[in-house]
Amino acid sequence: MNESYLKNVIEAALFAAGRPLTVEQIAQLFDEHVRPTPAAIRALLAALTADYETRGIEMKETASGFRVQVRGALAAEISRLWPERPPRFSRALLETLALIAYRQPITRAEIEAVRGVAVNPNIVRTLLERNWVRVVGQRDVPGHPELLGTTREFLDYFGLKTLDELPPLAALTAMADVNLQLDLGEGARAALAEDLQSTTALLDEDSTEDDERSGAAAAAGELVAAGPSFER
Repeated sequence: MNESYLKNVIEAALFAAGRPLTVEQIAQLFDEHVRPTPAAIRALLAALTADYETRGIEMKETASGFRVQVRGALAAEISRLWPERPPRFSRALLETLALIAYRQPITRAEIEAVRGVAVNPNIVRTLLERNWVRVVGQRDVPGHPELLGTTREFLDYFGLKTLDELPPLAALTAMADVNLQLDLGEGARAALAEDLQSTTALLDEDSTEDDERSGAAAAAGELVAAGPSFER
C-alpha cells in the first residue's frame, strides 16, 4: 500500500470514529499482512498534522489517542452553527474543578478550606456524572474522606495528553480574551469560558492565599481557551 492510501484510511477513520483513536486501534484497520508498524502510523499521523497546518482542521493527541478537530482560532465562527445558549456552569463548580485539577488528589474538606465555603454535593455529583472527576482513594485521617482527581475524559475534553500539560499557575491569562470554544453537539465549553471570566474575581476576595487561588482560576481559563474546539 502506498503512503497516500494509508493516510486516506487513517484520515477517514479519525473523521468517522467521533472519538480519539490510539495507534493500536488505527493499526487494526488494516489486514495483518499489510499492517503498518506503530512507528509508520505515527509518521503518517505526523504527515497528516503537517497537511492540516494551513487548513481549518487540526490533529490533536489527547490522553485517549489522536483526533481531528476544528482549529481553535475558528471556534467563534463555527459556534454560529449552534445559536442556542448552552447550559451554564456555576462559578462554584468551576472553582471546584480548578482546585481538583491543580491540587489533586484533594478532599472536599480541603476544597472547602481554600474556597471558604461548603462544597455543594450537587457540584461534585455533576463533575462525577460528566466523568471529569473520580474518586481516586481515601485520605488516611479520621473519617477516611474521599480523594478526588481528574479523569482521562477531563484530559480529552480539554485537549490534553497528560496532566503535565496543564497551564502553569504562573501563566495568568486575561479572562476577557477567552474565546468561545465548545464541543460539537453540547456547547459546554462556551459556558465554561463565560463563567471563568468571573471566577478569578471571586477567588481574589482574600489577599492572603490568593496568588495561588487566582492563578488556578486564571490557568483554568487558559485551559479552556487552549483546549479543542469542535471535535469531528
